[in-house]
This record gives sequence, structure tokens and C-alpha cells, in this order.
Amino acid sequence: MDSHLAVLLPVAAVWLAAGLLADGLPRLERARSIRRRSGWLLGLVVSGLALTAAVLVAGLLSSGNAPADRAAAALDVAAVPALVVAACTVRRVRRLWAGAGALATAPDTPAPYGLRAAAAHPLTGLPLQVTALLAVAGTIAASGGDRLTEPGITGPAITAGALGILAVGIRHALRHNRLTERAGAPEAASAGATRALHV
Repeated sequence: MDSHLAVLLPVAAVWLAAGLLADGLPRLERARSIRRRSGWLLGLVVSGLALTAAVLVAGLLSSGNAPADRAAAALDVAAVPALVVAACTVRRVRRLWAGAGALATAPDTPAPYGLRAAAAHPLTGLPLQVTALLAVAGTIAASGGDRLTEPGITGPAITAGALGILAVGIRHALRHNRLTERAGAPEAASAGATRALHV
């Protein structure tokens, strides 16, 4: 195995694990489970950011066609979504972890829909999954030589990737809206009952 692939594979694996873990968070029905998984997710996100930054900095500091340069070139496309992860997702996951901790006093405490809606927010999962997709694509491109850079392959691959990202974003938005509506439903019902009592 080439040395630049030995560097890229762990980075892609960490981002892929973080994306899969973030996707499953809104499905959890217990506050303690959300607390535990969001803690794992926070660790994976910080590890992914540290590994990505280390590879990119090593690529900047090296000269020529060194393995560090090739690894950094493969991760260039993942740098922008990784910045979004650092700016938005880390704060959201940390708040989710703290919020779940406040509710997880008993093992069977159900997770309220508001907490699950926060876990389903597009800025929680989408940047992670886009970073994972681009890191995996960069790793595949780095391992495939020049075959994946041919015009007949690059165009359809970019189109398929963009459509996949759009579909994932729409899915996150719909799930977040559905959970937000469920979180607001008891409040609306209690407000209606209060108005009926005052009439």
C-alpha cells in the first residue's frame, strides 16, 4: 500500500464513522443513548478535524511530489465542509451532548422530540456526511491513478455526488421539520386546552 493511502484511509474511516453515527442520532428514543452517542460523535469529529488539519498542514510544509503532498491533494476538496463542521457542527454536537446529559438522570428517560429535532438538524449531520463523502472520494481517486480523472468519468461522478448531497440535505431537512412539529404539538394542545378552560 502506498504511504499516502495509509494516511488517507484512517482519515476517511473516521469521517465515515462520524457521518453514520450522526445519521442514527435522531432515531434514538432514550436520552441516555443520545448522550452516549453524541459523546462518541464529538470524539470522532474532533479526531477527524485534527487528522484532516494535520494532513493538510503536512502537505503545505512538504515540497515536491512527496506522499504528504499527494495525501493533502486528495483531501483538498474535503477542507471546506470540514471548516463548516468546525464552525457549526462541533458546537451543535456539544450542546446536544450537554442537553441529553441534563435529561439522562434515569436509564429509561425518553428523549423529547425537541432533543431529537436538534440531533436531526441539517447543520449537525449534513456537513459530516459531505466531508465523509468527499474524503472517501478523494481516497478512491488517490488510489485509482489517472483513470478517475478522465472527462468521461469525472463529469458523471461529480453530478452523481452533487445529487447525492442534495438528496441527503433534503432528507435531513424533512426529518428535522417532522421532529420539530412533533415537539411543538404538545405545546399547541396544552395552549388549546388552556384557552378552552378560560372560555
